[in-house]
Amino acid sequence: MGTEFTDYDPYDFANRRHIGPSPAEMDEMLALLGVDSLDALIDQTVPASIRQAEPLDWGTPMTERQALDALRETADMNVKLVSLIGQGYYGTITPPVIQRNILENPAWYTAYTPYQPEISQGRLEALLNFQTMICDLTGLDIASSSLLDEATAAAEAMAMTHRVSKSKRDVFFVDADCHPQTIGVIRTRAEPLGLSVVVGDPMTDLVPSDVFGAIVQYPGTYGHVHDFTATFSALHAENALAIVAADPLALALLKTPGDMGADIAVGSMQRFGVPMGYGGPHAAYMAVKDAHKRAMPGRIVGVSVDSRGNRAYRLALQTREQHIRREKATSNICTAQVLLAVMASMYGVFHGPTGIKAIAQRVHQRAALLATGLEKLGYTIEPDAFFDTITVEVGRLQRVILDAAVAGGVNLRKIGDDRIGISIDERTRPGNLEAVWRAFGGDFAADDFEMGYRLPDGMLRTSDYMTHPVFHMNRAESEMTRYMRRLSDRDLALDRSMIPLGSCTMKLNATAEMLPITWPEFAELHPFVPQDQALGYKALIDDLSAKLCVITGFDAVSMQPNSGAQGEYAGLLTIRAYHHGRGDTHRDICLIPTSAHGTNPASAQMAGMKVVPVRSAENGDIDV
Repeated sequence: MGTEFTDYDPYDFANRRHIGPSPAEMDEMLALLGVDSLDALIDQTVPASIRQAEPLDWGTPMTERQALDALRETADMNVKLVSLIGQGYYGTITPPVIQRNILENPAWYTAYTPYQPEISQGRLEALLNFQTMICDLTGLDIASSSLLDEATAAAEAMAMTHRVSKSKRDVFFVDADCHPQTIGVIRTRAEPLGLSVVVGDPMTDLVPSDVFGAIVQYPGTYGHVHDFTATFSALHAENALAIVAADPLALALLKTPGDMGADIAVGSMQRFGVPMGYGGPHAAYMAVKDAHKRAMPGRIVGVSVDSRGNRAYRLALQTREQHIRREKATSNICTAQVLLAVMASMYGVFHGPTGIKAIAQRVHQRAALLATGLEKLGYTIEPDAFFDTITVEVGRLQRVILDAAVAGGVNLRKIGDDRIGISIDERTRPGNLEAVWRAFGGDFAADDFEMGYRLPDGMLRTSDYMTHPVFHMNRAESEMTRYMRRLSDRDLALDRSMIPLGSCTMKLNATAEMLPITWPEFAELHPFVPQDQALGYKALIDDLSAKLCVITGFDAVSMQPNSGAQGEYAGLLTIRAYHHGRGDTHRDICLIPTSAHGTNPASAQMAGMKVVPVRSAENGDIDV
């Protein structure tokens, strides 16, 4: 009997794993369908009028191993320094038990959005932990199970505030101490809604009777920690609402937004174990007073009972959401960074309140230590009291110091022409502080100074948080591993079977494609590093943009949108800007098929357009 040779060639052997069927299996399926080839099947199913005439020209195909090698070369183009830039992005340590069992586990990263609670109990419990942790940290009544990022969460909070405010005003106040990207996104979101944005100092510039709401940063982007209790009381007296963009790690030590009287709190959970990744993805959070829960965007996980009377979890208050209310929804937010929200929730479960507080204390103590050394060198530090961020007056020495810091392996933040910002994080070590001192002209050792505190008087947290047993029972790695395994066993994902649903989120994240996510050259890059330190990311983005242009036939691509719904919104804003640029400001009607995804009409409404539904024909075409 002769030897039978495989029907794979070397390229197929590595890459057909991403598709599944072998050539023989494909022939068997084609025979069952009564066609001779894949080309014949395509001829019968896809109209020629919408097919590309020529194959996509992307160069020589690569095997899986070759692609990883090429990606390694791209990663090596990035320069990985210690970034103390802050501005909403911080170094963090992902516990290996979470990296291996959540981020790198297909039981978690291939699951479908949890519309079906019967096959989503594990993720729903993890997201309920997320909500519980957020409520405890912020001191507010109810939280959703994640938003896309802090800046868009702030914009969502502004829009929500306008909906629920009892005033008839259209002016929104923004703290000048908010992160610049947050201010930018709020301005973008406000304009098509007909809202005006005023940026200033809430302690001196805010006139509560002029606004429907205000947002403050806590702590501020330049380090200030203010007590906004009186400010929020003044807003409430004028039927305006108060929003706090709060750092969740700082809330382990500082007075909560709820204690100050805030109506809404938003922020990023990035520093709870999720790498910076050159800007994302990271889960954001939103928490609100109970009175506003039906107006908030995003998923809310609730506790119910199943058909047998057992405790069960399900998505709650869904009538707020785009898949039901469409253009009348609270937002176009759909599934929003659930994997990253699960990571952040597990970070809280793993460390518990004691561990979170210890991390926050260490971050603050090292920031205070850094400030002491800089003051000894004669520099003026602002503010006097802070959590993790200081601003240093350096005058004409700014460029010299920034360059010296880079030479010492550290990135600092350039503020204007004469100041430098420095933010300490979980990964900051004594050697990093010493490198900063050297850049400023000092030659100190960390041991030369005593650890101390510079938290503001009267602003320390006194309430307990993360008191639920889940945040106290998984200290040992073995316990944590078993807990995550128990949850994943209560979910259905692609590691167990196909999922009988079709959606924009159904895609294969092959193992080889997930591996580079955790490479330090990609994972640990701050989004505001100098561009010459991110040449690998630039090459990656440029290559992907070029390929998307080839696929779509367009001339340019934006990588800014953080979800499909955000992409819709960005596209609609582009269309709106085109018409406004031609003077056609009256063209504000958007035709949307009734069969379209619910985010489509929700996005159009957010872009200031009137939605006119168009029926779909029986064959699926738009009925024009």
